[in-house]
Amino acid sequence: MAGHSKWANIQHRKGRQDEKRQRIWTRVVREIMVAARQGGGDPAANPRLRLAIEKAKAANMPADTIKRNIDKATGNLEGVNYEEIRYEGYGIGGAAIIVDTMTDNRVRTVAEVRHAFSKHGGNLGTEGSVAFQFKHCGQMIFAPGTSEDRVMEVALEAGAEDVISGDDGSIEVITAPADFEAVKNALQAAGLTPEVAEVTMRADNTIALFGEDAARMQKLLDVLEDLDDVQNVFHNAEINE
Repeated sequence: MAGHSKWANIQHRKGRQDEKRQRIWTRVVREIMVAARQGGGDPAANPRLRLAIEKAKAANMPADTIKRNIDKATGNLEGVNYEEIRYEGYGIGGAAIIVDTMTDNRVRTVAEVRHAFSKHGGNLGTEGSVAFQFKHCGQMIFAPGTSEDRVMEVALEAGAEDVISGDDGSIEVITAPADFEAVKNALQAAGLTPEVAEVTMRADNTIALFGEDAARMQKLLDVLEDLDDVQNVFHNAEINE
């Protein structure tokens, strides 16, 4: 997302997330379990688990629910074993889409993802077909009106790679994934709280979509995000409604 529609796209996504609080819990639980299984159950020694716990707390998940799912993942309680699978494909106008899933049944998941693409005007690609158009990075976005000079000063001092001002007045901070937490903490300590803060797949370039194409693309993205096994959907469409 880039240009003048970045902020509108972000607000749309936040609105949809607010509508689906229970689904957010399901996705956060999966992220906690995979993070704990891969990196251990101690948040102090597991950055991915720390971020997952932070998301859980932001979604008002009780502490005992968080602990229970860490225990499941580390073998202290019986639980489901999820695996991470990434799908890549194309949407309206050739826009690139990455779909990250966590599933206990990959046959079900690939069928649902493929059906969503084909039914709504896209097509599922092969591994590596679009991922090269994205950068794995930390991303923080500040609302229009935030002091760009102050964000730049604090972010770059803390180790950020870049600070980008959008046409809409928003400010974007880019970090290496490993530096995301330190940069975010430094910004928050300086009283600068981002509207969006996540480790993501950021598109190198965007494709502008308007009118019916924009609406069709948004529908495809919404359908993909609504699938039970989907954790995240990344894309390079600039949707202008």
